[in-house]
Amino acid sequence: MGVVTERMSAADLQTLRAQSKGQKYGAQRTTVDGIAFDSKKEARRYQELRVLERAGQIADLQRQVVIELEGRAGPLLTRTGRQMRITVDFAYIDRSTGLMVYEDAKGLPTRDYEVRRAVAQAMGIEVIEV
Repeated sequence: MGVVTERMSAADLQTLRAQSKGQKYGAQRTTVDGIAFDSKKEARRYQELRVLERAGQIADLQRQVVIELEGRAGPLLTRTGRQMRITVDFAYIDRSTGLMVYEDAKGLPTRDYEVRRAVAQAMGIEVIEV
């Protein structure tokens, strides 16, 4: 094995780390209307929902909605004692039914997400994957 004699400055190391740092599952951050989205898929869905909102088919469009998770005996807690939650990408009222709709733009659902989604469903909250 050869000996490495070349040194790198802290600034060069920071630059190298910043360049190689990407999203965990390959999603590309995208900005639409000055709003940063975690993926192109999420940004595209936001644009579709904005069109539906302007057409009057949906109302009260919200982004990054936090749902606190609860079981029969009360709040579900993490190992550190914080209340568990699921954050969905979008929530809105469907004007044709009057019901609140929760959507998440997922490319690759994780096991953790699947569990949290199942708990939300047990609470009566259906999260639709788009």
